[in-house]
Amino acid sequence: MGKQENIFLFVPNLIGYARIILAVISIYFMPTNYKVACSCYVISALLDAFDGHAARAFNQSTKFGAILDQLTDRCGTMSLCIALSNFYPKYMFLFQLSCIIDIACHWIYLHSSILQGKTSHKFVDMSGNPIMKWYYTSKPVLFFMCAGNELFFASLYLCHFITGPMIAGHGLFKLLCWFSSPIMLVKTLISLIHCYVASINLSIIDMNERQVKQ
Repeated sequence: MGKQENIFLFVPNLIGYARIILAVISIYFMPTNYKVACSCYVISALLDAFDGHAARAFNQSTKFGAILDQLTDRCGTMSLCIALSNFYPKYMFLFQLSCIIDIACHWIYLHSSILQGKTSHKFVDMSGNPIMKWYYTSKPVLFFMCAGNELFFASLYLCHFITGPMIAGHGLFKLLCWFSSPIMLVKTLISLIHCYVASINLSIIDMNERQVKQ
């Protein structure tokens, strides 16, 4: 019998733990030190790309790693939205709504993907939709969407502390907010599509299970 692998010590998962540590440091300093908070947040986000490359390079792709990656992303963005709710209380409802959509849609889609296991042709395949196929098969597009979404929230966070270099009479971070806001809205719409598709797939799972019981 060969030596049993320790999933928890796989290289991509070790990178995932580093992301969590950086995220916690960022969260701690968010109210007081924007330099440390933003630096740790950005590095944690950038490491998201490296753990995927490591998983493929070392053949260490795992369900644990995928869920760890998703949870780190969702919790990091949620924590930033909580800070923004304190900085911009007038828009607290929008930040709360953003958190709800982000977490709920990703959770139900990830859960439905694990349950279905692609065992039935009846399941709705996201890649069958031209927009979703473009979103999932093009790494530059996926990176642009995810980076643009993070850029919006990070720029809005920095706007609370500094304006940045002035360009055409406007602070750099304010301009980045305006530039990235459409990307954030499109990504939110895509998250809602994920929720819709996942709900349909879960209903198919329920119908299949009910037919087996009858």
